[in-house]
Amino acid sequence: MIDRFRSPTVGFVRAWAWASLVANIGIIVTGAAVRLTDSGLGCPTWPRCTDASYVPHGELGLHGAIEFGNRMLTFVLVAIAIVTWFVVRAWRPRRPFAVRVATFMALGIPLQAVVGGVVVRLDLNSWSVAIHLAISVALVSLSTVLVRETFLPPGEPADVVPSPVRVLGWTTYAVMWVTVMIGTVVTGAGPHAGDPDTARNGFDPESVTQLHADAVFLLLGLSIGLALAYRAVGAPASAVRAAVVLVGVELGQGLVGFVQYFTDLPEVLVALHLLGAGILAAAATWAAIEARGRTSA
Repeated sequence: MIDRFRSPTVGFVRAWAWASLVANIGIIVTGAAVRLTDSGLGCPTWPRCTDASYVPHGELGLHGAIEFGNRMLTFVLVAIAIVTWFVVRAWRPRRPFAVRVATFMALGIPLQAVVGGVVVRLDLNSWSVAIHLAISVALVSLSTVLVRETFLPPGEPADVVPSPVRVLGWTTYAVMWVTVMIGTVVTGAGPHAGDPDTARNGFDPESVTQLHADAVFLLLGLSIGLALAYRAVGAPASAVRAAVVLVGVELGQGLVGFVQYFTDLPEVLVALHLLGAGILAAAATWAAIEARGRTSA
């Protein structure tokens, strides 16, 4: 087993890259569970759970256990990120870009934990919660880049599509970010605050929901255009496939979003929608980076 870490195969590196991606999407879902069960202040301070203890006491009840459990999952992410970093560093031939990505991932998770602490200390202020989610989305994107690196031959980056198509890919990725962040504004205006006493952001829920829907339609149109553009310029089949998968994820995510809106935001569907947001971030990242490949070593 030690030899696998000293001289990892591409399959071994890929397995850890996938573990990072799954874990970073998973923490979005567990964070949603904290909010949807009104457990956001189950541990009312940070880094301790209470002023007197690092762990929840019985009087904090189930909410304390849920919030503390989510905090403990951060250590799992840290462990996966550290192992992934060491494995990528040991990968031969050396992939400097992959090492940089793994380094940013390893540094981003402690940053995420600190921001989570700030969120608690700000009593779940909706804007701080949005920043918390944004860091998770960034970590999902980095994990996706690392996974794709394991499918590429060693060598220098090379453009595989014309510049206008690359611009379309990154524009689609940027609109994905806009869509997700508007979604955080919708959440900040809605009923799932994470604690019954947490103030909302003051926006009209119907207005920001309509804005979110408009962004979704724009994202869907750009994604369909990207799939067609990849196909028209003779991009690799993997690029076309990534764009088609992105469209499929958006359709599924849109369906969940519309159903949850018209059924008064049931907790299960809201959690499923947040899972979809993580998968959407991964799919949009993959579709955009397919514009670049690798030359032979």
